Amino acid sequence: MIKHYTGIIEHYRGRLPVSLSTPVVSLGEGNTPLIELKNLPSLLQFDARILVKFEGLNPTGSFKDRGMTMAVTKALEAGSKAIICASTGNTSASAAAYAARAGIISFVLIPEGKIAFGKLSQAMMHGAVVIQIRGNFDDGMRLVQEVARDVPVTIVNSINPYRLQGQKTAAFEIIEELGDAPDFHALPVGNAGNITAHWIGYSEAAGLPTATAPADMPVSDKRVFSSRRPMMLGYQAAGSAPFMRGKMVENPDTVATAIRIGHPMSWNQAWIVREESSGWFGERTDEEILYVQKLLARHEGIFCEPASAASVAGVLRDITEGRIPPGATIVCTLTGHGLKDPDTAIAQSSRPVSVDASRDAIEAVIISNMS
Repeated sequence: MIKHYTGIIEHYRGRLPVSLSTPVVSLGEGNTPLIELKNLPSLLQFDARILVKFEGLNPTGSFKDRGMTMAVTKALEAGSKAIICASTGNTSASAAAYAARAGIISFVLIPEGKIAFGKLSQAMMHGAVVIQIRGNFDDGMRLVQEVARDVPVTIVNSINPYRLQGQKTAAFEIIEELGDAPDFHALPVGNAGNITAHWIGYSEAAGLPTATAPADMPVSDKRVFSSRRPMMLGYQAAGSAPFMRGKMVENPDTVATAIRIGHPMSWNQAWIVREESSGWFGERTDEEILYVQKLLARHEGIFCEPASAASVAGVLRDITEGRIPPGATIVCTLTGHGLKDPDTAIAQSSRPVSVDASRDAIEAVIISNMS
């Protein structure tokens, strides 16, 4: 009998802080493809095995669903009637969807005029109460925390520890597919919750301690199924790179809206990840990020949003500069689908060719593009 896949909580129940009576809220998240790049390494003459974990194929199109299934599940278990988040887009879309699934209210704070329409449309369609603030994500995050002190709403941003518990499962899936952890794992870094969560997952799989794991969240399944942990690489957009500046950035600016964050909530944890994994942070310009987004789409058939491409852009540069040795196995997380930000994609693409509705006109276009 074929077992129906029902999401990460049921699949990794023994490794997550849930009980048999926990009311699971799931949309079948997780189990996303790990795709090996076939064309870019040869095109760019790189001696490396590069795989991408395409989290854009989660139910709402981003990695946020892994954490949100846990955050909303635990909120429902605790009797919460409403959730709240600040968001650059993906968190709001995910929170709204899982709140709808749970039958509770979602409130989302977004920066006015600075959110990709693909993400905004999701939050609106799922019935969230969307509050646009005249400020940035960092202002929204501050306000969410202030409001939640006095109003009965559960915060589902990555300061919610259950979010990281859900997101750590991506590391489990990668190990299961590869047979072990990769040599390097690269991620885009905005709020830094995801790189923290992956490190928790890799550490648990290897049976090794990490200072990033909450001490009050024991995991019942202690099986070790990885012989090592990878070096963790976190890449930021140059206009929004507090980890590269060594301090918070007051007015972050980048086309990669998902990582347009100047005050990361997981600041301390991310520095611990870098130290424990012997990894590093890096930054790439918007031009580099968009260039790699297009490379992935046109040479690998993978359409990710700009922020996602930061992980691959960083790896390609670091291979060129010799920081990543030949023959390494590298996993890059692609955090969201390209349809999250269609305007940016269209702006950097060729316009459609308009011709008369005739065979000759069509053939002319085909011949000109094949010659």
